[in-house]
Amino acid sequence: MKVLVIGSGAREHALALSLSRDPSVEEVVVAPGNPGMSQVARCEHLEGGGLDPEAVADLAERQRADLVVIGPEAPLVAGAVDAVVRRGIPCFGPTAQAARLEGSKAFAKEVMAAAGVPTARSIVCRRVDEVMDAFDTFGAPFVVKDDGLAAGKGVVVTEVRSQALAHAVQCLEREVGPGAAPPQVVVEEYLDGPEISLFCLTDGEAVVPLAPAQDFKRLSDGGRGPNTGGMGAYSPLDWAPADLVEEVVTTIAQPTVDEMRRRGTPFAGVLYVGLSLTARGLRVVEFNARFGDPETQVVLARLETGLGGVLLAAAQGRLAEEPPLEWSPEHAVTVVVAARGYPEAPRKGDPVVVGDVGDAWVLHAGTRMGADGLVTSGGRVLCVVATGEDLHVARRRAYTGVDAVNIPGSQHRTDIALAAAQNRIALPVEELA
Repeated sequence: MKVLVIGSGAREHALALSLSRDPSVEEVVVAPGNPGMSQVARCEHLEGGGLDPEAVADLAERQRADLVVIGPEAPLVAGAVDAVVRRGIPCFGPTAQAARLEGSKAFAKEVMAAAGVPTARSIVCRRVDEVMDAFDTFGAPFVVKDDGLAAGKGVVVTEVRSQALAHAVQCLEREVGPGAAPPQVVVEEYLDGPEISLFCLTDGEAVVPLAPAQDFKRLSDGGRGPNTGGMGAYSPLDWAPADLVEEVVTTIAQPTVDEMRRRGTPFAGVLYVGLSLTARGLRVVEFNARFGDPETQVVLARLETGLGGVLLAAAQGRLAEEPPLEWSPEHAVTVVVAARGYPEAPRKGDPVVVGDVGDAWVLHAGTRMGADGLVTSGGRVLCVVATGEDLHVARRRAYTGVDAVNIPGSQHRTDIALAAAQNRIALPVEELA
């Protein structure tokens, strides 16, 4: 089959690479893509960059795609899946109504409450005085989330009340279009314990989990610095409880999918479950309506089942008929190389030189071809990915690859997967009833 992937980041590069290795996939087309993807797929121009649903559907028709895979969240919320499906083309991803699980934190909390899904206590605020009252209720650390899409950077977690308040004010003063609801923020209680990401494929009824991963949101080593879209990730999680995935499916993913179907807005695609393993058990930190970045890079590096057939089955409502997924026993690590100034003001146009990365491979995130070669075009520029028989080997290979990347003023963390490799992940002690 011929697969069209919508997007231009490292997540879409990972999807295109995995799809190109599926024997059932004859050709992969990406739109708009990036220079790195051209090695595994054909890049096509996309009018509107994916935010015009009809332009996505027009391209799918022109390419005679057998399957369309929507990578980023913005086209999903805009209704790209709805437009493609109206043309009779299978499309992997949720409809605009279902994508509200990511498009609105408040809506996600409402669905979780109805489905009995364990999550952090929260208060939806539309005024500054409501935010201040919520801070008094939950105390520090303060967790403030923009209710709308924020490309993974709309969350502030800080001990400093003034910083949390400044973020809330910025969100509440955000301009909205005519007829749109006033902006709001969600203030939550802070969740202790290690965070976990689990992608669950679904066709609106059946739920098939992928392998769990852990990502690193803070810019600098030791979890310091501002929140980012993600500076690295690894999989699997040897320290996690053996029944973790089963528990997430049973108590979180399946009830959420069932509740969405009950509401008349079935959720099909990938439900990204962001979790915290707290002293009170698993708690949902957030839902996303698409593959996460950079976790996708390490999860798909370990997937041995052909990706195209599974995604097509989900798009066509046949997921329950698919055989169990097969996984490599190897560990995978990815390290993000970011531009100078990221995340506040990433510098663009700097030269990107990639030397011999050894046993690793490079996925492009924010690059373009300039007059003299490859240059930066976004905050997260490259992802270096490697696998190995354990985390020590995978880390060594990944960081050897990072050393071969030369971008003036670039940034990366040196501690991705280090605590896990050294068996230093502390699981919280369960609270007594």
